[in-house]
Amino acid sequence: MVAYQVMDDVFKALADPRRRALLDRLQAEPGQTLGELCQGVEMSRQAVSRHLAILEEAKLVATIRRRREKLHYLNPVPIHEIADRWICKYQRAARCVGRTAVAT
Repeated sequence: MVAYQVMDDVFKALADPRRRALLDRLQAEPGQTLGELCQGVEMSRQAVSRHLAILEEAKLVATIRRRREKLHYLNPVPIHEIADRWICKYQRAARCVGRTAVAT
């Protein structure tokens, strides 16, 4: 049951388009600060911070402190686990080359 709760947290985090956009930005440019992530988005700093906290809780974002700054990085592992469990399992093997479907 714990594995399903973890995946539920990931699905909930990915359900919001603003959080997906933040993940896209971190994938394109890893190691951004909150201030950098706030640039060019139509959200307040507080809203970006709240969305990052949800992504961190779902383990989709990892952080490293550098002096007074907190650098944010995309953690693709939960997305890979979803792909293995929910996508590869139901697709033809040729589309998921190198991935193993996890049966539960």
